[in-house]
Amino acid sequence: MKEALVRLMIGTVIVATGLSAQTTNAPPDAVRTVVGRLEMERFKAHIKGLTRFGDRMAGTARNYEAIDWLEAQLRSFGYANVVRQRFMSATGPLENVYATKVGTETPGEMYIVSAHMDGRGGGEAADDDASGCAVVLELARVLGTPDVRTNRSVRFIFWNNEEFGMDGSGTYARERSRLQGTAAEPTWLGIIQHDMMMFDHGMPPGPTQSPTADINIDYQLNSRRAADSAKLAAALQAANRRYAPEYPTTIGRDMAGTDSIHFQDLAPSISVRENERVTGIIRGSNPNHHEPTDRYDSYGEEDFRFGFNSIRTTLGALGQLAGVTLVRPQ
Repeated sequence: MKEALVRLMIGTVIVATGLSAQTTNAPPDAVRTVVGRLEMERFKAHIKGLTRFGDRMAGTARNYEAIDWLEAQLRSFGYANVVRQRFMSATGPLENVYATKVGTETPGEMYIVSAHMDGRGGGEAADDDASGCAVVLELARVLGTPDVRTNRSVRFIFWNNEEFGMDGSGTYARERSRLQGTAAEPTWLGIIQHDMMMFDHGMPPGPTQSPTADINIDYQLNSRRAADSAKLAAALQAANRRYAPEYPTTIGRDMAGTDSIHFQDLAPSISVRENERVTGIIRGSNPNHHEPTDRYDSYGEEDFRFGFNSIRTTLGALGQLAGVTLVRPQ
């Protein structure tokens, strides 16, 4: 009776988000087990690994070296299908890099989780956006373990040149949107972008994390897919309450200045951030933004813990949306 009640409660939350048509009711114990495999120290190590290349500005040797490193990380997690998508920018040829967890039941439907790997400011671009890349890397690591299956596909993408035109994500959206539903490209069920994940010290920002720090989940109200994007945001908010309640989420309706804007008219699209872009980040909520001080050592344990809860939020939602299950190793 207790198990039946739990399953009923989970199903009620899913219907409330409006995503019931897209959602696989993964056993709650499987989702919680997989979320429990996320590791704070690995999240920090992913950030540290990427900041070794400095700010990774597009067109520099450190940008190309960081792409090589990201590919190597994905392969180390067991992904043999790593793709480097080349495109031309004002600085010359650049590459996005991505890998895919292929769904076992409906591989032709896909969720994209993403972050931009380039930065600027002359520091290490630790928060903007090594922190977002670390979220995606840790998701890829956990979902890539041999006993984890997803009913639908999940693609992990690292965009290039977000800082000077967002043409990495723009190229992907333009070139691959028309291929959806073919063998070349699964149909996009949702885009979850992660961009600046660690710093919520209030407005104006204080020396330590704000006691009211929250994870911002934004969609674009003025878009063709606004209603579906709002439902995707609600699914992450529900997952946050269940799997990562240490920091609550706030849903906003002005998704600006990040790679997911290229998808907002094409698929349900949201961005996950430390602060809302227009009312927070642009107005100086993070004094390290695009500055030499955006370095790994500029952030404390509470900042890393904040970012780690964002990973738990996203994975909790993906567990339901993509349909996570566990199988016994052969």
